[in-house]
Amino acid sequence: MSLPEIVSRAEWRAARAALLDKEKAVTRALDALRAERRRLPMVPVDREYVFEGGDGKATLLGLFQGRQQLVVHHFVFEPEWETGCRCCSAFLDQIGHLAHLHARRTTFAAVSRAPFTRILPFKARMGWTVPWYSSQPGDFDADFGAVSEEDGAAERGEMPGRPGVSCFLRDGDRVFHTYSAHGRGLEGLGSTTSLLDLTALGRQEPWEEPRGRANALGAPATPEHPRYHDEYDD
Repeated sequence: MSLPEIVSRAEWRAARAALLDKEKAVTRALDALRAERRRLPMVPVDREYVFEGGDGKATLLGLFQGRQQLVVHHFVFEPEWETGCRCCSAFLDQIGHLAHLHARRTTFAAVSRAPFTRILPFKARMGWTVPWYSSQPGDFDADFGAVSEEDGAAERGEMPGRPGVSCFLRDGDRVFHTYSAHGRGLEGLGSTTSLLDLTALGRQEPWEEPRGRANALGAPATPEHPRYHDEYDD
């Protein structure tokens, strides 16, 4: 087994300082990449999608729950399965308290192709409280890249669904698609800030570029700093 080299405290500090310089460079590069992501154009979603959840039928606009942004987790749960994808389950386990996203006018929801009657018992087993909807019998997941485009994937025993995340922005009753990521693009996601970094409005902090995006569409200002999750006014 190969373990780290044993050194003195002074040598460790020097090595740590050298690595910190590289970490700061990566952080600055990520800030620039996220700003470029926020500058992506957006596409109107004109197709009607109908979902089924705990409160019955809902449209894509309804999934926003009145907020300005929506982050959808494309949770792979095929119609014939009894339980959901293990990797998607591990991802959903990492999602924190949704109040912090809600304070940034952002709703998080999971969407799967399984019927809601299969989703509900598995959701209860896992103890999840996030909103979760069935997209059947529509093409929502396929339209946003969460179904494999390779011919014969199911016949080869491969998972036809693809884990993914899609982000949407609402302007009144109009819905726009702003971003999607799949596969390894989900690595490192789960925290509030990591999910907000995928959205068009970002973390909604004054230092972010492009300036003024945080209060776009005439929305009210959001809290500058996180609060205890029971202190927000939703």
